[in-house]
This record gives sequence, C-alpha cells and structure tokens, in this order.
Amino acid sequence: MQVEYERCAGIDLHKKTAVTTIMMTHPDGRVEEHTRTFSTMTSDLLALDDWLRAHHVEIVAMESTGIYWRPVFNILEEGRTIILVNAQHMKAVPGRKTDVKDSQWLADLLRHGLLSASFIPPAPIRQLRDLTRYRKTLVQERAREINRLQKVLETANIKLAAVATDVLGKSGRDMLDALIKGGQDPEALAELARGRLRAKLPDLRLALEGRVEPHHRFLLEHILAHTDFLEQSIAQVQQEIDERLVAFQDAVTLIQSLPVQLQAGAATVIAEIGVDMTRFPSDAHLASWAGVSPGNCESAGKRKSGKTTKGNPYLRGVLSEMAWIVSRMKDNYLSAFTIASLDVGARNEPSSR
Repeated sequence: MQVEYERCAGIDLHKKTAVTTIMMTHPDGRVEEHTRTFSTMTSDLLALDDWLRAHHVEIVAMESTGIYWRPVFNILEEGRTIILVNAQHMKAVPGRKTDVKDSQWLADLLRHGLLSASFIPPAPIRQLRDLTRYRKTLVQERAREINRLQKVLETANIKLAAVATDVLGKSGRDMLDALIKGGQDPEALAELARGRLRAKLPDLRLALEGRVEPHHRFLLEHILAHTDFLEQSIAQVQQEIDERLVAFQDAVTLIQSLPVQLQAGAATVIAEIGVDMTRFPSDAHLASWAGVSPGNCESAGKRKSGKTTKGNPYLRGVLSEMAWIVSRMKDNYLSAFTIASLDVGARNEPSSR
C-alpha cells in the first residue's frame, strides 16, 4: 500500500496519559517505530512536543476523546498538522486493543492516508465557540430556574402564570417580591399590576389567592436571586462575545442580512462553522455536518430510515429556530422557498392506504 507520510505519529489519548507512536518509513521500505507514554500534564505535553520535533514529525493523528484532546491539540498544533479522528470512523477498521497497539494502529492508518480529519476551526473561532456554548448553558439554566419558580407557585396555589404572560415581568416581579415579604392580600397584590395587565385585575385577584407557606417564601427568594445572577452572567458573557465578534464583522453583516434575526444567531453560526467555507466541499456537506439533511438508508429497493444524524446540536438548534421563524414570515424568498419545499414533501408523502 502506498505510503502518504514518511514521518507521522499516532496518539492514543486518555484522561491521564497520551500513548504516542512515531512511524518513520525509510527509502528501502523499512519502518522504524518509537513508542512512548506521556502524562497529560502541561510539562509532559511540552516534552511530547519536543520529542516530535526531534524526530521531525509534522503530522499527527489522535482520536477525539471527549474534551481530553483539547489541551493536547492546543500545545501540539503550532508548526504541524493535527488530524483529529472521529472515533466512530475507527470502528469500521479492525484493530487490536491495547493503548500501545491503538497508537500504532492510528500511526499506521495515517501513514497510508486512510484517516479523514474532523473539522477544527482556528483558535479565535474556538475561543468564541467556548463563549457562545457557555452562554447557551446559562440561558438553559435560567429557563430551568423559571420552571422551578413556577412549580413553587403552583404548590402554593398561586396561579399567576395563568393570567400574566411573563411571570418575571415588572408586574410579576413586584408581586413575587411582595409575596416573599409576607404579603397575602390578593387585592393588594393585584394592585401592583402595571400597563395592560391592569385590565385583568379580577382574574389577578383570584390567581393570587393561595396558601403561601414560609418555605415557599424561602424558595422563591433564592430562586429569584439565582435568576438575577444568571441574567447578570448572561449579559457579561454576551458583552465578551460582542467584543470578539468585531474581528468577524463582515460575516456578522452577511448573516444579519437574513430576514430573521436572533440575539445570539450570528455569533453561534460563526462560532460553530467559522468564516472559511472552503472547509466544506459544498452546501450539502455543511448541511449534513450540521445534522439538518435527511439520512439515507435503503436496502433491496426499500427505504428503511430517513432520520438525520446528530450533527452539531448547537448549530442545528439555531438553524432550526431560524427556519421555523422564516416559515411563519411572508413576502420574502426564504419563506416562499420553505413553503414550496413543504408542499413538495407533502405531495411526495406515500399514501397511508
């Protein structure tokens, strides 16, 4: 089999160790191997970097093992090519199972050019990705806290959510603060309503007549304090994201030219796919990588499944949200295209008879 790389290395990576095998192919076809085990502490990773440089290794392959590949990649990427391999792709190739033999197997596959690299964006994009994903985590945690708040109100038989659209709006927050301070009178609590909510005063009086116990007040106070903290954290992270987006203003402007806008939409798209579209051979490849294209499983002329792949859940989520909004809009190309696609899909749907 043809040798693609005369000097290469394979790393079998774990939480505490990085078993590394270097393979060097001599002009006479002889293969020289060197295997060493390094810890994943920074000092040992720097020693690994020096060892690879001493053997003039400029291309390295390793599996994408959880989050453990990140520090190794960050230290080794300068001055060489790192191929991050999807572990699922390795299962199709038979091999033997020890840490040393896994590293040798990786190096041998790389030597013959049998590995395909995962998409790894440059460092500025990876840093932006960390921020946008953390922001999403904070938003999800805030949503969970609001659900906990609603559960506490329900156990106290306070039906505020049945009347007010936003329980944590200005009116709702004033009422919750009054409840925490010991307020019990539905008439007084309802009078705290503002704006259009005052048109629902009779319903509010009924909704605010409950049985609020001391432990309910304790829970409400701490849930609201945690919600305030999360909102402050989200604002701080968003500020950091906005500052880093300045370097990608052209891409931001292009995404914002779409008829639908989301607060974190442009940042998430840039953070997940970067700004260099040459990484994807076509738009179809990008859609498949994101997990928004139908699958293809057919055997003996029968279509078995069309489910999509997992793809990138962060990118897939924001694209699905944007597509859903566009499908509800009118008088623009994207909404017309979406409706036409749905009509075609409905006509091609097999009859249930």
